Amino acid sequence: MFEAVEGLTTEHAAIERQLAEPEIHADARAAKRLNQRYAELSRIIATWREWCRLGEDIEAARELAGEDPAFAQEAEVLAERRSATEEHLRRLLVPRDPADGKDAILEVKSGEGGEESALFAGDLLRMYTRYAEARRWAVEVLDATESDLGGYKSVTVAVKAKGTPEPGEAPFGLLKFEGGVHRVQRVPVTESQGRVHTSAAGVLVLPEAEPLDVSIDENDLRVDVFRSSGPGGQSVNTTDSAVRITHVPTGIVVSCQNEKSQLQNREQALRILRARLLAAAQEEADAEASEARRSQVRTVDRSERIRTYNFAENRISDHRTGYKAYNLDQVLDGDLQPVLDSCVDADLASRLAALEG
Repeated sequence: MFEAVEGLTTEHAAIERQLAEPEIHADARAAKRLNQRYAELSRIIATWREWCRLGEDIEAARELAGEDPAFAQEAEVLAERRSATEEHLRRLLVPRDPADGKDAILEVKSGEGGEESALFAGDLLRMYTRYAEARRWAVEVLDATESDLGGYKSVTVAVKAKGTPEPGEAPFGLLKFEGGVHRVQRVPVTESQGRVHTSAAGVLVLPEAEPLDVSIDENDLRVDVFRSSGPGGQSVNTTDSAVRITHVPTGIVVSCQNEKSQLQNREQALRILRARLLAAAQEEADAEASEARRSQVRTVDRSERIRTYNFAENRISDHRTGYKAYNLDQVLDGDLQPVLDSCVDADLASRLAALEG
C-alpha cells in the first residue's frame, strides 16, 4: 500500500512548482484546488517520512542494544510509535471523496409533525450555524420558508470555509454525514397535555459547485417568477421577485424567494441548481458516491432516521455508528464535533476495509 507514496511524492513536487508560478494565482479557483491538494499530499508525505525515520531509529537502537540494554527498551518504544504512525499513514492513503474539500449547500426541511417538525428544523439550523461559527465558517441563507410559529418549512444555506481548509476539514467533508432524517422526541410547545411527540426533519447536504464544475445551458432552463410568500402563505412582496428555475433535461426544480431582487434570487437558485447537478453527475460517475448520496434523505419519513434527539433524557443517538451521548443541549448549541468524528471514523474504517479486502 505504501508503494503509492512514491507517485504522490512526484505529484507533490509538481504542484509545488506550479504554486511557485505567479500566473497560477490569477485564477483563484485553480489556486485553491492546488493548495488543497498540496496540503493533503504534504500531510501524507510528512507522515511517511516520519514512518521511515522511525524505522531507521529502531534499527540503530537494536544494534546498540548489545552494548547497552537501555537501547532495547528504547527500540520497543520506537516500535510502538512506528506502529501508530503506520496506522495513521494507512488512513491518510485511503482515497477520499473528491468533493470533500468543497464548501457545502445544506437544506433542512420539516416533515412529519407539522409545526413541531418546523420548529425542530429551526433547531437543527441553529445547531449547524453555531457549529459553523465555532469553526469560523461563514453561513449564508440562500432561501427560507418560515412556519407560523417561527420554525422553518424549508431553509437552504451555504456554508463556506475561509481560506484553504486542512484536508478533511472542509464544510462538505464533515457536514455530508448530516444528510438524512433526524428524529426528535419531546413535548411540543403546541402540546397542552404534556405528552411526548415524535416528529422528523430532513437534511440534505451537497457540495457547492463552482461555475467551472458544472456547465449549464441557458436554453435548458425554464424560469418562472412569482410573488414571495411568508408564514401562512401571505404575500410579503408586491413584486414578482421570487424565482423558480426548472432544469428541463433533469427535471430538477429550484426556487428562491429570500432576496428582494429577482436577479439576486435567480443567482441564489442557480447556486443551488449547480450543487444538485454536480451531485447528480457524481452519482452517475461513481457507484460508491451514489451509495452515499442514497443514504441521505429522500422522504422525511421516521423509518429512515439516521439520528434521534431525545429531550427527556438529554440524549443524542446516531443509528449508523452507535454513537450515544447525554449532552443533547450542548450538541444543539453547536458542540457537534464528537458526533461527526464518530461518522468520519466509521467511514474511514469502511473505506480501508474495502481497500484491503
